[in-house]
Amino acid sequence: MVERSQQRFKVSFYSKRSALLICMGVDYYSILKVNRNVTDEDLKKSYRRLAMKWHPDKNRNSKKEAEAKFKQISEAYEALSDPQKKAVYDQYGEEGLKGMSPPVSGGRFSNGNPGGPCNFHFNPRNAEDIFAEFFGNSPFGFGSMGRAKSVRFQPESGPFGGFGGPENVFRSYTEGMGPSGGGARKPPPVESMLLCTLEDLYRGSTRKMKISRNIIDANGKLVPEKEILTINVKPGWKKGTKITFPDKGNEQLNQLPADLVFVIDEKPHEGYKRDGNDLIVNHKVSLVEALAGTAVNLTTLDGRSLTIQVTDIVSPGYELVIAKEGMPITKELGKKGNLRIKFEVKFPARLTADQRAGIKRILGG
Repeated sequence: MVERSQQRFKVSFYSKRSALLICMGVDYYSILKVNRNVTDEDLKKSYRRLAMKWHPDKNRNSKKEAEAKFKQISEAYEALSDPQKKAVYDQYGEEGLKGMSPPVSGGRFSNGNPGGPCNFHFNPRNAEDIFAEFFGNSPFGFGSMGRAKSVRFQPESGPFGGFGGPENVFRSYTEGMGPSGGGARKPPPVESMLLCTLEDLYRGSTRKMKISRNIIDANGKLVPEKEILTINVKPGWKKGTKITFPDKGNEQLNQLPADLVFVIDEKPHEGYKRDGNDLIVNHKVSLVEALAGTAVNLTTLDGRSLTIQVTDIVSPGYELVIAKEGMPITKELGKKGNLRIKFEVKFPARLTADQRAGIKRILGG
């Protein structure tokens, strides 16, 4: 009795035109984020937005996931955009759409059972072909889905918009692009200097950079977009270090977006100068201090007070090296360069007769 009740429930459940049927297979409506009464226009808008978001060539760091998602989105759109396929799907779900007849004895499905209420076979087209109908020949080039010639994005010539104000710190470069028979090429990176204090480079810091760029929306139109990029400056980074944000340049149909590259620049410091992993301090001492000894008091780049006793006789050009008080070494955790103190001896402008005599007596001249 229990088994017959279960069978009757399954047959009844499958025959009703209910959204619950879709749970037996793939829910195309959920994939496209639309409801069952979606209009053709809204269905197209949703497909454009999701296909552009999940195209594998735009998700290089998670390509396998993007490929699966992209194919699923394309399959869902093809099923729901065709009235005949949609009608079959709404009544029989994915199983019915793909040639699976309704449950038979035991709750199993039979594949292509002649005479069944759903003797229909759905063979989805290639995802890139559907994509090309909306955006031309796939706007991402000879991409991950294995299709032929396609097109990509490039940044527009002209300014990006700058950080936190009207000043434009990014400039787009299109030199060398030109017409090409082998598909669009990626333009050179768009570079901007990122000015850091020596303290930033000693301790590390987090920088928030606001950019403004053009992107292609779900309708294929260029629209402005603002975005905040986070740069984690690591202790020990040097001038010239580059931080790359792939494909963050302006988008434009038929061409690739450029990469955005921030290049570390070092702001001059009033007390320290950097030389590789070493820090250099210039320190003046009097002749008396040079001969009799002195102490050098410094505030380090991380705010510590450092006192160095000088017991050697300081001659012009003398340099004192303090180990492990230089810049952090990025690739060697916990290690630092040296602190080098370069001395300048200040000689007196004049001496009295008594002073001269005293010096001769002390030095034995």
